[in-house]
Amino acid sequence: MKILVVGGTGLIGGSAALYLSLSGHTVTIAARRPAPIGSPLADLPLIPMDFLAAEQDLDQLAPFDALIFAAGNDFRHIPRGTPEGQYWLRANVQGVPNFLGAAKRAGIRRAVYVGTYYPQTMPQLIERIPYIRSRHAADVAARALASSGFEICSVNPPSVVGVVRGHIDTRLKARADYALGRMPEIPDFAIGGGTNVMSTRSLSEAISGALLAGEPGKAYLVGDENLLFKQYMEEFFRAAGREQTLPVINKEHPLFPDAAIYFGRGNTLFYQPDAKETEVLGYHQGDIKRAVEEIVDYYKRQ
Repeated sequence: MKILVVGGTGLIGGSAALYLSLSGHTVTIAARRPAPIGSPLADLPLIPMDFLAAEQDLDQLAPFDALIFAAGNDFRHIPRGTPEGQYWLRANVQGVPNFLGAAKRAGIRRAVYVGTYYPQTMPQLIERIPYIRSRHAADVAARALASSGFEICSVNPPSVVGVVRGHIDTRLKARADYALGRMPEIPDFAIGGGTNVMSTRSLSEAISGALLAGEPGKAYLVGDENLLFKQYMEEFFRAAGREQTLPVINKEHPLFPDAAIYFGRGNTLFYQPDAKETEVLGYHQGDIKRAVEEIVDYYKRQ
């Protein structure tokens, strides 16, 4: 298939683009900025694109059979000075369905929207947290576009870890640097609570499976390992050669800010994806240890 990956220079979109390309598909990435020189993503064709543009060029979208939308926005993307609620409305509630509607009008026949796990795992947060409410609205609106001529479903992952060569994920780099002892100003400790974690490799497999075999209009909750934050960080320390037992301290951690833990510091967000859905999508689990080792090895060299 000819596949367009929107958000194709990011961690999730870039991983999916490379996986789909290696699987034999003809992949083009769409992003506001090109991939860094030296990244394998730079070898893929690029369409400069802002999915929030008022009007999408249907001629740019028409050549493709399928689309992966992995350009989801979170708190890191809010422009300085822009009210949070205003940004979520424009980027998620309005921007996502507007863009996917343009893809449908352009004749793209299959699509996958990459969302987030919060609406399916903790629906009580939808009304309380504006960000989660906006992602839920985007997911619902995206899947409502499903028809016989536009088969779209969503894949909703938890916290994601992995590496795209040439790409720097500042969040994961900081965690690797911390484990490597490059942040002596931050004491070695963990916070309470935990969440499900999934590798980019597993997620890319799930995205591919959803594109090929997903049920139109369905939301697929995907995931891998339920880890306490303590276990998660100890994996990084182990991969860095500094194996130790981290104390759990009930205070905000600079690398895990309270504002980013929507279910609350000290709480857990654990779940098991539906086994039948996992089989349909065809993705592997048990991949976190390998992914963390790859992350630490990669950022050790940066």
